[in-house]
Amino acid sequence: MATTVAVGRSHRGWTLALVCTAVFVLLMNVTIVAVALTSIQDAMDANLSDLTWVVNAYTLPLAGLVLTAATLGDRIGRRKVFQAGMAIFTLGSLACALANNTLTLDIARAVQGIGGTLLFAMTLPLIGAAFPEPRARAGAIGAYGASIAAATAIGPLLGGVLVDGPGWRWIFLVTVPVTAVAFVLGFRYLDESRAENPRASDWIGTVLLVGGLVLALFGLIQGNSDGWGSTRILACFTVGGALLAGFVVRQATAASPMLELRLFKNRHFVGVILASFGVEAALVSSLNYLAVYVQNGLGYDAVEAGLRFLPLTLAAFVAAPLAARVAHKLPDRWLIAIAMVLVAIGAWTMTGIDGSSSWTHLVPGFIIGGIGLGVISSSASSASLNAVAPSDAGMATGAVNTFRRLGTAVGVAVLGAVFEHRVVSDAGDRLAANPDMKAHSHEITEALRAGAGTKVAEAAPPQGRGALHDLAQAATAAGVDLMLVAGGVLAAGLAVVVLVLMAGKGKGRAPQAATATSVPAGLAPTALQEVGAPAPAHESGTAVSPR
Repeated sequence: MATTVAVGRSHRGWTLALVCTAVFVLLMNVTIVAVALTSIQDAMDANLSDLTWVVNAYTLPLAGLVLTAATLGDRIGRRKVFQAGMAIFTLGSLACALANNTLTLDIARAVQGIGGTLLFAMTLPLIGAAFPEPRARAGAIGAYGASIAAATAIGPLLGGVLVDGPGWRWIFLVTVPVTAVAFVLGFRYLDESRAENPRASDWIGTVLLVGGLVLALFGLIQGNSDGWGSTRILACFTVGGALLAGFVVRQATAASPMLELRLFKNRHFVGVILASFGVEAALVSSLNYLAVYVQNGLGYDAVEAGLRFLPLTLAAFVAAPLAARVAHKLPDRWLIAIAMVLVAIGAWTMTGIDGSSSWTHLVPGFIIGGIGLGVISSSASSASLNAVAPSDAGMATGAVNTFRRLGTAVGVAVLGAVFEHRVVSDAGDRLAANPDMKAHSHEITEALRAGAGTKVAEAAPPQGRGALHDLAQAATAAGVDLMLVAGGVLAAGLAVVVLVLMAGKGKGRAPQAATATSVPAGLAPTALQEVGAPAPAHESGTAVSPR
């Protein structure tokens, strides 16, 4: 795809700084919320469904809009879209900090997510425009990848510091001056670029996809409280399923689909997609409920909880660059399969939690699963590129990012339903066997359903406080244990499917991948060209004009 670019070479450092700032802030907002959920719950009297939407209202736009945002930038200009995204993200962050109820917070999180989608879709094309030479581009992509890893690692700990310090609202407020300054600098230092022959935006497909996801996830999140056979839940699944089916039909028949269905005929590509989805659904989404367990179940404050997640985040942070270094020496299928197996083993290593377990029970699983997360984060994009033709590289990497965020959203909904069901069931059995608590069983069960954990004992009479504390801790642990079992089953099942899919003959490593071995983030230069970033003039004939 030919690209017209205005490149100010003296601004390339500023471009990289602004892009890395954007990706750091927007991805940090995926993980920083985890340790703040219990404080949000207390401040807004929220239940578990409310907390689930605090996470999913942000991740859903990142799943459903990123491919459309990329075509929008190709058409009207990437700097314009990036700046619009920065403005929307800043306003959304401020609205989150000022929200006074969960509905307002969820709406503000959705606005944040829309802004983050516009930013995320423009980051790689802006880097490609500023760094047309392969060697310089590789270094820029390395800094970009480090920003992604750092955002994931620092999120829970920074969130804990802010929650225990000035308060949970500061996890959103702290980004406002950073993104506001970046917005101002963007007008001065970002150069405009756009595609000469951009794809048309598939707005009908976008509406079908987002609408279907919202309704399906609403059904999953509310199923336990409303009843899985209730009219509202069945209607959500029916209409949501119809919209998603309509999306598939749209992609099969549209002149310019947002996602080419023919890509899914490629077994290696499907394997990468499933692995990316599975790691997020089985591991990353579970961190939100593990954070609730560590705080409300084990009694740690937000900073202490953030510190206890460091084994996972540090393992991922270390594993990602190591995997990138060996990526060119191993077939993609082995790296992807190893990552999936590690995530499954990590989840199952954490199972066996009961009322007497301490946080150290989670550490081996955190480390093993974190290594798997680092490997897939480093290798998924390059593996998707190696599996498809160069002309499909941009759509392939966009699809991987879409399914990653979709995995987070679906995992949060499904694992939340599993957690909630098991907590209520276990607490009900224990309360039925305890005559002293039976009169208050409904109130206790509802509080535990909401994720209150051992906090339910605070309102109990002194003589019954200890017994209720132990009951709540055991029921919460039972919910976490079943959730981890489910996550492990999902990861293991997908690991087998991925191994079978990627074991056959096919594009395990495309010839152009050899030129990408110096790109630590796992993205070949070809990918940047296909998402709208220019290659050097002798490679693609791209027209480059000075500012």
